[in-house]
Amino acid sequence: MKIVTTIDELRGQLSGQLRTAFVPTMGNLHEGHLSLMRLASRHGDPVVASIFVNRLQFGPNEDFDKYPRTFEADCEKLAREGVYVLFAPDEKELYPEPQEYRVQPPHDLGDILEGHFRPGFFVGVSTVVLKLFSCVQPRAAVFGKKDYQQLMVIRNMCRQLALPTQIVAAETVRAEDGLALSSRNGYLSAAERAEAPQLLRMLNRVAERVRAGDGTVQSIEQDVMTEIGARGWKPDYISVRKRMNLRPPTEAEVQQGEPLVVLAAARLGATRLIDNLEI
Repeated sequence: MKIVTTIDELRGQLSGQLRTAFVPTMGNLHEGHLSLMRLASRHGDPVVASIFVNRLQFGPNEDFDKYPRTFEADCEKLAREGVYVLFAPDEKELYPEPQEYRVQPPHDLGDILEGHFRPGFFVGVSTVVLKLFSCVQPRAAVFGKKDYQQLMVIRNMCRQLALPTQIVAAETVRAEDGLALSSRNGYLSAAERAEAPQLLRMLNRVAERVRAGDGTVQSIEQDVMTEIGARGWKPDYISVRKRMNLRPPTEAEVQQGEPLVVLAAARLGATRLIDNLEI
């Protein structure tokens, strides 16, 4: 695996490559990330990964400096997966001057759910992804479904800006007990880790009740928010949305079988976890 740290090096390394598959990451890699690399290898060649902790997507109460950085271990994992190039720029390389041009997702997608609780998050994500796409120029790029709203924001950005990059969605990778793999799981205490799979169980409960028509969507959401809160969680949202645009469904749409997804974000102790389940 070749490790490059500058845009010029990257473009030189990839000169003439027309089938590049790309996986952007912020490092601290786990099995979920590695599954993205394997999927990328089925959608292009060579596979390029990036590691860059993007300051633009951190809010004022989110500690950029404390984000785990495990570069040497990450490199070993990527090399074992057959990644061809790792692009690992520093901030001065990717942002040599203040990043005043930024990508603003539409408010009805970028400012709801995660965007509501983390203002500016999707502006930071969209901006860095567009810049990385400009550097790598991939034919395909892989993003995980665990970050469901992020996947939709990036996919819509590529479509509206006519970017020549296919966005490939990867299924969420879970531990044996159902907990979605996340770098944040390492912050959980032993007791919290034992409790954490309850988030998926709550999503399943919502899905079962929606399918059975057991109450309105709003009442189901509120019941489960109350239930998980009683277990010591602090939920930001547990919300049923239409898959096509993440807008709330009408009761008529639910009854007519509109494809839905239930999304959740909740804090367990000091750790904020997110998950989702398609209905």
